[in-house]
Amino acid sequence: MRVEIVEFDSPIGSITLAVCDEYLCALSFSESWPASVAMLGRRFGSIDCRMVEETAGVVSHLKSYFSGSVEALSEINVDPGGTQFQRKVWAKLCELQPGETISYSNLACRVGSPTAVRAVGAANGSNPIAIVIPCHRVIGADGRLVGYGGGIEKKQWLLNHERTHRRRAVIRKLGKIG
Repeated sequence: MRVEIVEFDSPIGSITLAVCDEYLCALSFSESWPASVAMLGRRFGSIDCRMVEETAGVVSHLKSYFSGSVEALSEINVDPGGTQFQRKVWAKLCELQPGETISYSNLACRVGSPTAVRAVGAANGSNPIAIVIPCHRVIGADGRLVGYGGGIEKKQWLLNHERTHRRRAVIRKLGKIG
């Protein structure tokens, strides 16, 4: 299986991503990339990794996102693999608006499994496409930031970035109405 790999410098650190057949299938902070490579190997078997500068427009969308167009992530085609339950959790995460947060228990209710809070947490933790599948938007029941593979500081940065730029987009839209 041919997999195109891109390294991307973001405001919160180096990101490495993988695209297969025009679909983003892995994205992580570069320090966690070895675990992503192992996951890709388990998923696809033998992989032929090729370093490229851009693939399937993913880097352009990420640059737009980090420049303030926080809606740009929704334009990236993803194929995270995973179990049916994991895909259900990840799909619900993608329904959240940029900067919006949800608790693990509320997310469990949204996927139709209100008693599966730990399973939702496990699915969130095994998300192979960080940022694009916005696992950083999940918070503790008490509203605190908890559990993010990239670290709580990056999670806080992402949420602040999304909230700031989402507000600016709303203000711009309202300005056009009035």
